Amino acid sequence: MANDRLRDALERSRVSPAELALLTECDVKTVSRWLAGRVPHPRTRFKIAKRLKEDEDYLWPGAHRAVAEASDSAGMVHLYPTRGAVPPNLWDRLLDGATAEVGILVYVGMFLTEKPDLLDRLRRKSASGARIRILLGDRESSAVKQRSAEEGIGRETISAKIDQANAFFGLLSGVPNIEVRSHSTVLYNSIYRFDNDMIVNPHVYGKTAPMAPAMHLRKTATYGLFDTYSDSFEAVWGSTTPGESRS
Repeated sequence: MANDRLRDALERSRVSPAELALLTECDVKTVSRWLAGRVPHPRTRFKIAKRLKEDEDYLWPGAHRAVAEASDSAGMVHLYPTRGAVPPNLWDRLLDGATAEVGILVYVGMFLTEKPDLLDRLRRKSASGARIRILLGDRESSAVKQRSAEEGIGRETISAKIDQANAFFGLLSGVPNIEVRSHSTVLYNSIYRFDNDMIVNPHVYGKTAPMAPAMHLRKTATYGLFDTYSDSFEAVWGSTTPGESRS
């Protein structure tokens, strides 16, 4: 089976098969075999992954073959046991790499507000033409209060946190290409989209979001997990109106 992940990574990094052959000290025919599905030697895989700035396990799934084959077509890059286990530099890399779209669907997303330069980075993104959409929970909605109670932190706690998030993101009011809206839907997953990459944080009853799993997804040529959650984001966005916007 052709290694479409490797081919896509080469295109994204603008590295030609000839350049890859030079890097790995092999011939172009060998690179063609890798693209066709042959797996390189471990040391060679390391070199390639480092040059392309990709995870080796993403380019050559195989540690758990059955799971890897399923996740390959679905677009799963990595599954983290908790959102807190997502490397901080991954969030930064995905945000910095986004040029067309940033989408955030949360109730609060308080950990984002701990990034001191986040607002400036979003302003720069919007000035470069990126579309930025942020969906925060409606503090008065029954779904928000129920979620707060289910987490065992008090029925009004998430509402109070939403006030803080609104104050933070409210500083983006009036910035072109940035829109912040509130939603009252039951939030099954928090979604963070950066162009064709996405972090999805499924919610677990009785657990706070940082303690629930997180999936790094990437858009694939065919309909996959990325598209499923992208459709979910659009459905929630469509349930709000510009009149509910906070920008």
